[in-house]
Amino acid sequence: MEDPQKAKAETQKTAIETAKAWGGKVFPAHKTSGREAGNELLLTSPIDSPLPSSILATLVFAQHARPFQATPMIFPPLLLFSTYLNLQGYKVDSAGTTAALSGVYLVLAGRRRNPFMSKFGVRGIIRGATMGLCLTNVIGGGLAYTFGSRSEEDE
Repeated sequence: MEDPQKAKAETQKTAIETAKAWGGKVFPAHKTSGREAGNELLLTSPIDSPLPSSILATLVFAQHARPFQATPMIFPPLLLFSTYLNLQGYKVDSAGTTAALSGVYLVLAGRRRNPFMSKFGVRGIIRGATMGLCLTNVIGGGLAYTFGSRSEEDE
């Protein structure tokens, strides 16, 4: 049987506190106390994961493979190279590369105009997801590249 005081304290937590506690369980190496925990988790999560660039490469390929479009198909190999950099231990440089490539793709994809009704089809949903992930990569990777320390990579 659970203690009523403990249950009441659990229910009074905000959604942000719950998310931070969950993040501490998922990323145990990033446990610190107070406000620094949230900031450190936000800055290091985009660096630690090679998934954003891999998923973005998959989405870009899915959009432009059929019919084949040469210019956007430059991005998937470069994004996969960014994943390779991340897996080899160059996390800060990988974050910067992913942010730069995502920004360029976001600018190029934003120039194309689609009719209103095609935005809600399968291709429109994939395009929206791709552009959303690009924006997330630009912000997260840019912050990680700007504030990340290379001292851990140099060792």
